[in-house]
Amino acid sequence: MSAKAAPKRPRARPATSAARRAPARVRPPARTASPGAGAMIGKALASLPLPDGFLRGLGNWTLGLLLAGGIVAGVVAMGVPGMIGMALSHAIGRAGFVVRTIEVNGRTHVDRDAVYRVAMDSRGQDMPLVDLSGIRQSLLGLAWVEDARVSRRLPDTLIVDIVERRPAGVWQHDYKLSLIDMAGRVIAPVGPSSPLDQLPLVIGPDANLHAGEFAALIATQPVLKPLIEGATWIGGRRWDVRFQSGETLMLPEGDQAARDAFALFARKDSEARLLGQGIVRFDMRVPDRMVVRMSSEPGAKVTPPQPANQI
Repeated sequence: MSAKAAPKRPRARPATSAARRAPARVRPPARTASPGAGAMIGKALASLPLPDGFLRGLGNWTLGLLLAGGIVAGVVAMGVPGMIGMALSHAIGRAGFVVRTIEVNGRTHVDRDAVYRVAMDSRGQDMPLVDLSGIRQSLLGLAWVEDARVSRRLPDTLIVDIVERRPAGVWQHDYKLSLIDMAGRVIAPVGPSSPLDQLPLVIGPDANLHAGEFAALIATQPVLKPLIEGATWIGGRRWDVRFQSGETLMLPEGDQAARDAFALFARKDSEARLLGQGIVRFDMRVPDRMVVRMSSEPGAKVTPPQPANQI
């Protein structure tokens, strides 16, 4: 019996190029980044001889302050109502955000005690509960205060910035003297300590409302300005200017006409020295014309300046 032939094994096919495994990609070496500003600052701080934990503590304190400041601003801005808002405000206060210091800036003439009486009501209050608008309105009620700004400086300081009124003159009316500003508003009664240097005196009803115009008028002739004692507002429309040497200059009505007449008088005085020569009155109510009344005029009776209701 013949033996059977063993079956032939199929030949293995050679691997194709597609089946071959692709070689692993080699990553390029990572670039070394140049040190940025943060790294340079950190390196510089690391080189300083600071105590252990100082920078960590400083960062935590700054972060806490910014966080608490944000909470204060949020509570104020949102106006958290009721018991929730009060509880949150008190919690912020217990964290140290309480008014302990009051700083006042810009105060020269306004009464110091009056300012502090207004601001001191907020001392000891939690910062979110301080009524900045109410404090400002109370400050605006003080005579010398033209404007005021009240702000918080966390954690514990209230800042009060004051803008004072600028005195423009002294108003004489009903036998009283009052310090006034450029708008004619009364600042304070005139006393021994009032700043009266170089301030013009204006006399008569409603003269205070035109004090700014008069100040601008005499400022156009700086040579004559220091020689002026004051002026009377006549008939609600024009000025009689009184010089320290006793003469009265009667100006026409109207701002421009008064300026022109005042300039003409200044020129004439520089040419002929009109003041201090025994003249009682210079009448310049007619344009480009001056009528002079002498104290030595034959038969003339020298009279004092006319009352405010003359024309």
